[in-house]
Amino acid sequence: MNTTIGDRIRSLREFRDVTQEELAERAGVHVDTIRKLEQNVRQSARINTLRALARALDVQLERLLGQPTVTQELSEDGGLLALRDAIQDIAALPGVLSGNDLEDPPDADAWTADVKAATSQYWAGGYSELASTLPLLLRDGRAVAREVDTERVWRQLALAYQLAASLATQAGHPDWAFAAVEKQLAAAQRASDPLMEGMGISTLSWVLLRQGRWEQAQDVAVRKADALEPEFRKATPAQYAVYGNLLVAAATPAARQNNRDEAVSFLNTAEAAATRSGSVRAYGSAFSVIDVRTQQVNIALAGREPEPADALEIADSVDVSEITRPVHAASYRVDVAQAKYQTGDVDGALETLLEVEADQPEWIKFQTLAASTVREMLEAERRRNTPLRGLAARLGVDPSL
Repeated sequence: MNTTIGDRIRSLREFRDVTQEELAERAGVHVDTIRKLEQNVRQSARINTLRALARALDVQLERLLGQPTVTQELSEDGGLLALRDAIQDIAALPGVLSGNDLEDPPDADAWTADVKAATSQYWAGGYSELASTLPLLLRDGRAVAREVDTERVWRQLALAYQLAASLATQAGHPDWAFAAVEKQLAAAQRASDPLMEGMGISTLSWVLLRQGRWEQAQDVAVRKADALEPEFRKATPAQYAVYGNLLVAAATPAARQNNRDEAVSFLNTAEAAATRSGSVRAYGSAFSVIDVRTQQVNIALAGREPEPADALEIADSVDVSEITRPVHAASYRVDVAQAKYQTGDVDGALETLLEVEADQPEWIKFQTLAASTVREMLEAERRRNTPLRGLAARLGVDPSL
């Protein structure tokens, strides 16, 4: 039997020994919403309501929603558990005597090319294949750094750990991601590269956001952005890009805390930086005006009072073909689908989600917003919608609702 969101809420609430009324007060939601969810009268709620309930229950949102924490394909060479072991390298701990003989490291240039290829694979949404290759990439990188102790190698190792943090977060393992970011920042320091360190803080902010630590997610990003604020006339495109990415990172948790004006201010400054820099690819990421505008759509949907009409108006200025990273384009289109649904365009929302699934069939299975939107659509449907129910089944949402 499938476990519903309401079942999980009830189980967690009883484990915490709080009443429905107490949970409602802690979360800032109406007690009737909790009652209907627990009685399975309602099968879902707005994503911001679910975030508030998860925070009040002291659990990650992914656990409340039952997000998958495994990749689609099994691999003989790696996988998520192998990635965990590569991130949490026991042999690197002080006092641990490793019995493994160190293998000869690969050629530094060849390994650097592998890091670049893995980055492209991540942004293309190839999570299963990346999970099978990334553990070895991290182990090889540590071996290369022992043999070739240069700032260039440490910079590439920082990028490899950034990939590990990103993949672990997407797969619902933010605690592993936190450990990966810690090693990313250490490698960035060995590389004497403050911009690489800035990208590490941007990644950290995202990990903290997924852990529900919104205040800290905003604070670390803002502090690092202030420290790296570029000189207007002298800055390089990479400096603008890292600075802008940090402001984008700060905007999301600000909006989650209902500080939308502050979030909009962050994004306005980021857009000014993007206008100055032009389109930039640096430090395993990308930055451009179009990247900032996609985030403006996301911000309009955040907080306790979403503004989906505003989100769609902003979306009119976004040309999806200009988004250079396939996964980023997919994430933006899921936001658009949510905005369409909230404005009553159910058919448009479903069409958009099906298009995203066709483009990113593995990636979409990890997206809590996509699953939450489909749950809401199932609950509200007035006639049996076969395409909707097929999508629900593929996303792990009970199609019998």
